Amino acid sequence: MQRDSLDFRRMDVGKLFTRLLFPTILGMAASALFTVVDGIFVGNGIGSDAMAAVNISAPIFMFIAGLGLMFGMGGGILTSINLSQGKYKVANINLTQSVIALIVVSLIITLLLTLFPGQIATIFGSDEYLKDMVVEYLFWFSISLPFTVLVVALPFFTRLANPKISMWAMLAATIVNIVLDYLFIFVFKWGLFGAAIATDIGEFVGAAIMLIYLFGRSRLVTVKFVWLKMSVKSLLLTLRNVGYMIKLGFSVFISEITLSVMIIAGNYVFMDHLGANGVAAYSVICYLFPIIFMVFNATVQSAQPIISYNYGCGQMKRSDNALRLSMTFTLIFALVITALFACFSRSIVSLFIPDTVSDAWKYAVTGLPLFATDYLFFGINIIMIGYYTSIERLRRAISLTILRGILPVVFFFTLPLLMEVKGIWLAVAAGDIATTLVIVCLLIMDKVRDNGNIYRRNLQTV
Repeated sequence: MQRDSLDFRRMDVGKLFTRLLFPTILGMAASALFTVVDGIFVGNGIGSDAMAAVNISAPIFMFIAGLGLMFGMGGGILTSINLSQGKYKVANINLTQSVIALIVVSLIITLLLTLFPGQIATIFGSDEYLKDMVVEYLFWFSISLPFTVLVVALPFFTRLANPKISMWAMLAATIVNIVLDYLFIFVFKWGLFGAAIATDIGEFVGAAIMLIYLFGRSRLVTVKFVWLKMSVKSLLLTLRNVGYMIKLGFSVFISEITLSVMIIAGNYVFMDHLGANGVAAYSVICYLFPIIFMVFNATVQSAQPIISYNYGCGQMKRSDNALRLSMTFTLIFALVITALFACFSRSIVSLFIPDTVSDAWKYAVTGLPLFATDYLFFGINIIMIGYYTSIERLRRAISLTILRGILPVVFFFTLPLLMEVKGIWLAVAAGDIATTLVIVCLLIMDKVRDNGNIYRRNLQTV
């Protein structure tokens, strides 16, 4: 089937993956730049305490992003499979159901953030010194929450028809955010309020571009919103479909939750060992981490429609080929970025903390190369979990996601007993290395089982 020149059934997998990957990488890079620029402006324009306050809020942002990824990936997989089977109307109904459910959930969370910002700040590790800044940022950030989740979720659908739409949406959002960050923080001196409002407006612009495309009535737009029936039967069907989307996307949601837990645990441990300067140093890592995660996530999102579509058609060789390509790209990127962070840690940290004699700067310069040892194993885990999700092996995907979420927290509290502060920086890498070893064992078991099945079939034939 031809969809805006993307033929998921017949086009060469390498060519198809490349055409999906580069717009997706650019869009995700823009999204990562969105976060990094926020950190640079906040660190240079407001101070390291403000960076620490934003970092305490970060787990909430990751939870919100997790919701967008869950409904986006779950709905995207279901939409891809139905498109592969020629069920275009059903596919568009899946898109609409996913987005409506996501908006409803996001509005509930918005209400909670605006009513209880102080209590939420305390739960996520803020002390009294930072609490007012955390509350200010949380309250004003919550305004754009529905648009934030849409910016995360909608690319799973626009990419099925035109991967460039999400790229342009994120580029526009990032440019708006950069310009407004500068105006609101350095010119108007609005502090964290200005940083939050700049983010709000940027997220609105990005979501609006993709929404306009998906509301398009052109015949060229084959993936778009449709009207849902309001009968009891239709509502029950919607609930069933949304439940299955949640099941499909649950592993990626848990992945974001585990990142949130990682940040919360890190905040607590760094606060205990090094105080606010330690949290500020850790915040540099947490500002940079979205770059790594979003590139890996872009790779998964580029492979996912190829894998899911061909899985729906029964063409597993094409799905496996997409997996190999995504894994190769991930390994190369991880090795390059790890080397860069190790060689240029001083320059990178100085972008966020210009005071090179401060304790926060010294802690971050020491910690960045240590933490970067995680990226290779983190990438392997993300790609494999995304693959298992795309072929509906949900139990394995969820189990691995939970495992890689639990282990870093365990190491956060145990490695410092053996290695002191160095153990805190290496905790996440230790957790991901252990998870990668489990994945290797599972792959070996699958290979042995498949060889055994082939042997038994050959005996039956004889």
